[in-house]
Amino acid sequence: MKTPWLSVIGIGEDGVEGLSSLARQIVRQAEFVMGGERHLELAASLISGQAEPWGSPFSSGVRRVLERRGQPVTVVLASGDPFCFGVGSTLARHIPPEEMLCVPAPSSISWACGRLGWAEQDVRVVSLCGRPIETLVPHLHRTMRLIVLSEDGSTPRKVSQFLTGRGFGPSRIHVMERVGGFNEQSRVIVASDGLEDVDPLNLMGIEIEAAPGARMIPLSSGLEDDLFEHDGQITKREIRAVTLSTLAPHPGELLWDIGGGAGSVAIEWMLHHPANRAIVIEKNPLRAARIARNALNLGVPGLKVVEGIAPDALPELERPDVVFIGGGLAQVDIFLQARSALPVGGRLVANAVTLEGEAVLSAQYTRYGGTLTRIGVERLDAVGGLHAFRPAMRVTQYATVISEDRL
Repeated sequence: MKTPWLSVIGIGEDGVEGLSSLARQIVRQAEFVMGGERHLELAASLISGQAEPWGSPFSSGVRRVLERRGQPVTVVLASGDPFCFGVGSTLARHIPPEEMLCVPAPSSISWACGRLGWAEQDVRVVSLCGRPIETLVPHLHRTMRLIVLSEDGSTPRKVSQFLTGRGFGPSRIHVMERVGGFNEQSRVIVASDGLEDVDPLNLMGIEIEAAPGARMIPLSSGLEDDLFEHDGQITKREIRAVTLSTLAPHPGELLWDIGGGAGSVAIEWMLHHPANRAIVIEKNPLRAARIARNALNLGVPGLKVVEGIAPDALPELERPDVVFIGGGLAQVDIFLQARSALPVGGRLVANAVTLEGEAVLSAQYTRYGGTLTRIGVERLDAVGGLHAFRPAMRVTQYATVISEDRL
């Protein structure tokens, strides 16, 4: 086992007094210490080696650390627990764990939960550091408790305005500044009241409360069509629910949604788990822009929208785990590209509403196997002064799992 040349030390607002004896010893012996200016100031009484601020951009600091590979003793100072929304996970992408020793301090999340009396395993943690405020949307449910990591002193004001605008004005926001330090302060507000003058180093504990009419995203598949901005080109709610069931999302998988329309399938795919990713391929620029807006409004800003025509746009994309082909794109070449891009065991699902599309799906089934399902939905509609069920266009759905002899 290699001797670690890098030590990542978590330090809190209580400074060196909060460090363990091991952490103190490592910092004292370090030949090189890198950290944010605040971290270096907190640990200044222990540092005898070269101290270097992290600097900007962030990647330059990572590069500087990597340049010292194999040179003991190198230390990186980080806030609290370096592997809880911290620099530790970033460094671990470049440095194997046997070359790194991490000595964490209590995270700000632990401090906040301790102050509020909340069980840490029962809260949702959302970071707004470098992320749009819409990231909160999937977590806005009655009685939900959130710990929100702020980007700066303006974040609590923006959050209170955002919550109020979406119908969550009654929510209680616990604003905690410099938590765990000697200058710690906290206050409680109602979101609709707003606030100003918050220390840049803050986080929030939020008890979600909903006013009548608040917009909440259900946990089920098949969201209401009206939640999406669309021009009629959308996989309808009932069909979408069946389609998501067939796609069978697993955490961390990447979906290609070919012919996105309103982006509803890809958006719901990402809502199923925060690690899920999706790429939408849409040739219409107006629809591509609309998909991006829908993704932001529904809390999955990480959705990637590619404006292009399939299959031409597919070879340059990151390879998927699952592919969905919409009803208007039943071309053989698209299926060939999708099959070649998917891994063995990957899943392919396609919907068709036209006779020509059905013919392509039938040919795929005949050649490769899988399943063919016809889905019909009828909705109540007015007929003069009476009512009757009016059938929507039937959808034929093809699904298969990619095998070794995919082609």
